[in-house]
Amino acid sequence: MTWRDVIRLAARTVRRRPGRAVLTVLAVTLAAALLTALLTISTTAETRVLEQLSSGGPLAGIKVAAAAPDPGQVDQDNAAPGAAKALDDTALTQISDLPDVRDVVPIVSSKVYVITPARDRDNHRIGPFFEDLVGVDLTKVSQLPITPVAGRLPSPGATSEIAVTQGYLERLGLQRVDAPQVVGTPLQMATPQVVDDGGQFRIRGRWVKVTIVGVVAQEAGDGQFLASSEMVQQARDWARAGVNQSRDLQLSTSPYTGLFVVARGIDNVSKVRAQITAIGYSTSAPENLIASVRRYLHVVEIVLSSVGIIALVVAALGISNAMLAAVRERRREIGVLKAIGARDRDVYRVFLLEAGTLGFVGGVLGTIFGWAIAEVVGRVVNGYLAAQRLVGVKLTLPWPVVVGGIVGSTLLALLAGTLPAVRAARLPAREAVGGG
Repeated sequence: MTWRDVIRLAARTVRRRPGRAVLTVLAVTLAAALLTALLTISTTAETRVLEQLSSGGPLAGIKVAAAAPDPGQVDQDNAAPGAAKALDDTALTQISDLPDVRDVVPIVSSKVYVITPARDRDNHRIGPFFEDLVGVDLTKVSQLPITPVAGRLPSPGATSEIAVTQGYLERLGLQRVDAPQVVGTPLQMATPQVVDDGGQFRIRGRWVKVTIVGVVAQEAGDGQFLASSEMVQQARDWARAGVNQSRDLQLSTSPYTGLFVVARGIDNVSKVRAQITAIGYSTSAPENLIASVRRYLHVVEIVLSSVGIIALVVAALGISNAMLAAVRERRREIGVLKAIGARDRDVYRVFLLEAGTLGFVGGVLGTIFGWAIAEVVGRVVNGYLAAQRLVGVKLTLPWPVVVGGIVGSTLLALLAGTLPAVRAARLPAREAVGGG
C-alpha cells in the first residue's frame, strides 16, 4: 500500500465513524485549550513581572527617607537614621540625574484630624482621631507600591476623594474581606493650624468633606489615608501658614516626606541605593522579596503546565481507548486488507495516521480555543486594572506554546495510538476474517 492508499483508507474510516471522531477530537481540543490558556496566562503574568524587574516599576523601587544612614548599613532595610537632611527639589534633581534611575516620585504627607460616622462591630461610635494623610502623584500610580483591594483609587488631582488602608479597617474592627463596606462612606477631615490669638496660641482646622472611594494596600508612606498630592499639598500649605508652635503639629522642614525611586531594573537596585546613601539619605528596598517572587512565579508556571499536561495525557488515554475499540470493531476489515496483500506495517500506518490526525486537529482547535479563553480572561483583568487606573497587561501567545500545543497533542495521540496500531497489525488475517 502506498501512502496515498493509507491516507484514503484512514480518511474513509474517520468519515464512517464521525461521532467517535468528533468526541475524540473534542477531548484533545479541551485538553489542548486548557494547556494553552494556562500557559498563556502564566507566561503573560511572568512577563509582566519580569518587565517591571528589568525596566523598573514598583518591584524595582527604593524608598528614600529624609535622613542619613550609617554607611555600613546600605544593604539593610532598617538602616539606623542619622541627622535629618531635607528632601527638597535639589535632592530630587540629584537623585533623578543618577544614571541608573528611571523615575522619582515625591511623597508628601500631612497630619489630619478625622471624624468618621462609622461604628465598630459593637456599634460604638469611633471617636475623632489624628492620622497621616499620604499624597502621591496618582498619574504615576503604576510606578508605586499601591494595590487596590476594593473600590478604586482617587482620581488624579481630586481634593475630595481618598482611599484608606487596612489600618483604617482595623480601627473599625473590620477584616480585609469587609473592605467593600467602607467604600462610598463620607469622612470629615481637618488640617490643624496654630494661630496667634492675642498672644495666646490656639488651633483651628480647615475642614473638608471627603469620600472613601477605595481600600488599598500601600507602602508609599506611613498613614491610613491616601490621596492626590494636590490635596495633601493644600493641607500642608494651610498648616504652614500658621504659627506652628505646637510640638505635636510641628511640620518637617522637608518639602517632601519621602521619595520613591524606580531603578532601571532589579539588578541596579543595590547600586542606586549606594549612590543615594552617598548623597546622604536613608534607603530601603524589597530586594529579597523580589527574588522570592521570581522563584514563586516559576513554581506557578510549572504547576499550571503540569495541569495542562495531565489533561492532555487523559485525552491521550481517551484516544487509545477509542482506537482499541476500533480494532475490535474492524477485525473483518483488517482481515480483508491482509487477505488482499496489505502488510503488517500498512495496517500499522493506517491506525497510527488516524490517531495522529485526531491529535493534530484537536491540537489546532485547542490552541485556538485556548487563546480565545486567555483573551477573555485578559479583557476581564484589563477592565479591572483600568477601573483602578492601573496599567493593563498585553496578552501574548508565545510561539513555543503554539508549537507545543499542536505538536504535543499530535505526539501524544501517536503515542496513544501505538498500542492499538500494533495490535491491529499483528492480527492474523484468518483470525480477523473468522472473528468478524
